[in-house]
Formats: sequence, structure tokens, C-alpha cells
Amino acid sequence: MSDLSDLPEPDRLEGAPHPRETARVLGQAQAEQTFLAAYTSGRMHHGWLLTGPRGLGKATLAWSIARFLLATPPAEGDGLFGAPTPPDSLHIDPDHPVARRTRALSEPGLFLLRRGPNEKGDKLADVIRVQEVRRLGGFFAMSAADGGRRVVIVDSADEMNTQAANALLKMLEEPPARTTLLLLSHQPARLLPTIRSRCRTLRLAPLDADDMAQALAQAGAEVAPDEVAALTVLAEGSVGAALRLITLDGLALYRDILGLLGSLPALDRPRLLALSDSCAGKGREERLDLLLTLTGQIAARLARTGATGQPPAEILRGEAEHLLRLSADPAAGRRWADTIQTAGDRARHARAVNIDAAALVTDLFLQLQRAA
Repeated sequence: MSDLSDLPEPDRLEGAPHPRETARVLGQAQAEQTFLAAYTSGRMHHGWLLTGPRGLGKATLAWSIARFLLATPPAEGDGLFGAPTPPDSLHIDPDHPVARRTRALSEPGLFLLRRGPNEKGDKLADVIRVQEVRRLGGFFAMSAADGGRRVVIVDSADEMNTQAANALLKMLEEPPARTTLLLLSHQPARLLPTIRSRCRTLRLAPLDADDMAQALAQAGAEVAPDEVAALTVLAEGSVGAALRLITLDGLALYRDILGLLGSLPALDRPRLLALSDSCAGKGREERLDLLLTLTGQIAARLARTGATGQPPAEILRGEAEHLLRLSADPAAGRRWADTIQTAGDRARHARAVNIDAAALVTDLFLQLQRAA
């Protein structure tokens, strides 16, 4: 059995600080203010469902809420000098004892529910299992003793198996006093309807380029200022997706894909061979997945160009010319839309049955050639 400290944290994005180590929530002012309004009303819901695609900052917001709740004493009436000023931010000083304890995972008022080790203990389980949820019983028992606030972060609720979800549902139905449960979900439609109905939803929004630049800087990523806008569009406003693009040199890969599409309908075979080979072999699975994602995005931009008669804002210089040439009218736009569906289905099947990566990429671009 491995030492649990040797296992990776399932809620940490490789190459980025853990959300509990991130000081500021960026680009989510509306969600932050919605929570603060509920808090100051004195009728705050015990269960919150933080939703949105991966990488928007759901975990960062959840940790900010947790620090705020655990570090902010409850208001005790108007007091001698009148009612205290309602808080206008979730920010807690990083040197506050609660902030230090949450970073160290030693805060007694916080319970982090996430995937634990598998049965052998040598790697992480694929799901959050019921035994992880049952540990909440002991945590809630301790909370009853001191009367303080308690916060539970579930990262992510999508990863609970059926037994775990049902066990958590019972706790949502009868939560202990002064307890707040923060559930993170990338795909809330997959959760039990009864779990969704017992939580108030906070929907996070994609980041714009300005917020993205700040978020990437906060994560320690080095990005040229003229690349931020392109990363923001390709990442669809997700900091997590932008960090993945940076790690895998996604902008260069997008440029290679666009250049190959620019050769259509006369497909540049040597260029295709080089691109296919760059995704083949052990350890290149992430690059292959990113290539499939970026190719799908370009095909979607082609479909949009044909449907509207106008190309979307360029990600790379010269892109608009390729888009207009390959998708000049609504009929072409529909053809590209159909190609996205067909090519995506074929690629998913190929990945499932372990077809050679180079063959998969070659087949994909032959389909795109036919569409052109």
C-alpha cells in the first residue's frame, strides 16, 4: 500500500496552484455578490451548487467562500454603534489563521470531500465512494460540540457513485445547524435531481481576456500579452483549459492545424504525416486529445462562417481568409456542421478501441478534405 501523501491530489490541475492556495477569485464578481447577498440577508441556504465548465474557478470560489464563512464572526445585532457594515467581498487576509489552516488542510471547521485511494491504496479511485461520504458523520459530530460554523466542499459532485450520492443526499436533507455544503459540478444534469433541488445554484461565467490575463498571472503562467486573447477564445474563458493549452503548446498546434486546413481541398500529405506522427506514441495522448478538440473548434468556426456569412474574430492572423474560402455559404456551413458530428463520433470510437493515433489523425483530415 502506498503512503497517501504519495498520491496526487485529484482536485489539483497539473502545473497550477491548488485552488486553496489561490488568493483571489477572478471574473466571477456576479456569483460572489449573489452569495454575499444571501449571507447578509440572514437566510442563507445550507447547500450551494457551483456550476459551469471545468476551469472557470468553481473550486477557487468554493475555497474563498469557505475561508469567508469560517473567518467571519456572525453579526450580533446592532451593537453599541449600530449595525456592522455588511461585507462587500469574500476576501480574507492570507495571513489570517483560518486562511493558513485551510492552505495546510488543518482547519477543523472544513471537510474536503474528494476521491480517495482505491481498494489497494496504490492509486486514486475513479469515483468518490460511499465510505468517503460516511466520514462526514464524524465531522458533523465534532461540529455539534463546539457550535462553530462548518463547511463541506465536494470536488466534484459529478464524481460520486450512486451510493455516495444517496448518502450525501440524506445529509443535504437534514444538515446540522450552521453547516454549509458547497458542491462543485461541471455537468449538473448528471446529478440526482433531488440533490439539485436541495441546493441553490451559483453559475459561473467564462472569463474575458482581461480577467484571463490576471488569472494566468496569479497561477504563475508566463504568457505573451498578444497571446492572451487567442488563449481566451480557444479555452472558451476557462483558466484551466488555458493552462492546458500553455502546457501543451496549444497555440502552435492550432497554427499547424489551421495551416493544414489552409491546403484544402488539396491536402498537404507531408504536412499531415508530420502532424499525425507528432501525436503518435506513448506519452502523447494529451496532445492527441488536444488536437481533436482544436480541430473540432476550427470546424465549428467554419460552420458558423458559412451560416452567418461572416467569420468570427480571428484567433490567428490570416484565419478569416481560410474560413471564408472553405465555407462561403450556408450550404457549406451545414456541410461542416455535419462533418463535426460524423468526425467526432468516429474519433471517439477510434479512441475507445485504441486505434493507432497516426491513423486516427489521418482519417480525421481525410474527412475534412471531403467536406472541403
